[in-house]
Amino acid sequence: MRVKNILLGTCVAWVVLDIGAARPCAQSAKPSTGTRARETAEQVYKNIQVLKGVPADQLIPAMQFITASLGVQCDFCHLENAFEKDDKETKQTARKMMRMMFAINKDNFDGHREVTCYACHRGFHKPVITPVINEEEAKTVPEDKMHHKEASTASLPSADQILGKYLLAVGGADAAARISTRIQKGTLTVGSEPFSVEILAKAAAKRVVTVHFPGGDSVTGVNGQEGWLSTPGRPVREMSPSEVLAAIMDAEPFFPASLKQTFKELRVEQPEQIKGREAYVLTGTRESLPPVHLYFDQESGLLVRALHFVETPLGRNPSEIDYADYREEGGLKTPFRWTVARPNGRFTIQIEQTEQNVPIDDNKFMKPVVPASTESQRGPS
Repeated sequence: MRVKNILLGTCVAWVVLDIGAARPCAQSAKPSTGTRARETAEQVYKNIQVLKGVPADQLIPAMQFITASLGVQCDFCHLENAFEKDDKETKQTARKMMRMMFAINKDNFDGHREVTCYACHRGFHKPVITPVINEEEAKTVPEDKMHHKEASTASLPSADQILGKYLLAVGGADAAARISTRIQKGTLTVGSEPFSVEILAKAAAKRVVTVHFPGGDSVTGVNGQEGWLSTPGRPVREMSPSEVLAAIMDAEPFFPASLKQTFKELRVEQPEQIKGREAYVLTGTRESLPPVHLYFDQESGLLVRALHFVETPLGRNPSEIDYADYREEGGLKTPFRWTVARPNGRFTIQIEQTEQNVPIDDNKFMKPVVPASTESQRGPS
């Protein structure tokens, strides 16, 4: 039973850290010395043939995009414990498909990424090539409705008004500005399996989430400049710049005073329904980064959902976070429950205990040093 619990904890850790349940292959290609954001994939990993020149810290997110797009796991293309080998025909096919995707975008879309793996596969390892007949009668959109979305937003509240109502709903700008640190403890649940979790946060840019699994602690950390993920028995994985900013975005609802300053521009979109309730939608843009979509309940003004993306060479990996169970603590309302959904699974965190404005040493947000013994030799490209 103990061995089963340890294996379960490790598998769940991959889901929580967005490495993917039962997908250890990308992690097993251990990094070499140096800052991975400055090294290319072929300098760090073995037998890289297509993604040469891609930053090394984008390789694992790219593999995650493939697994999500095809609905497969790493062993679909790779041999366990020999991931650099080319024994499987599916690996050779995957390389051909990536080259084809790059060529289509280059020849038809001026190099812009309009076609991705998901554009054809839609979660299946073989693309569906025959149109599917729906059970319900197909509905067409009248031509005069095509531009309705753009025109109708003029009657909606402005971005400043939506954010202003949000700040009032959580307790006001002054209350939000007074919160500098937060320690939270609770439970993380994947499926029906609960695990204890602890979150340390120092404003939005510094955050460490530790999940206590039977096989050891799994950690997701960010300190403003760099981010990392670790699971028991595996080397620390550095986040790509896009992942770092996504992790910081995850912490923004808990420090709402800085939300507006996070984005270069906030654009009002057509309202949508979130769990049966009308919500205003803001799209936030940042310099050279994917957009972030924020959903605010029209009645309460509270943030109920955030949708953001991690950029990879092959496409964008989405993360959707639903916020609920807002409670007041120290004059500020924050969500005590949130659910994170990604293509490879979902989990829910329920907070049971919160402390605010308590001293937290900056050392708590330092990236762990990877021991030299875990580094591998650079293999052939």
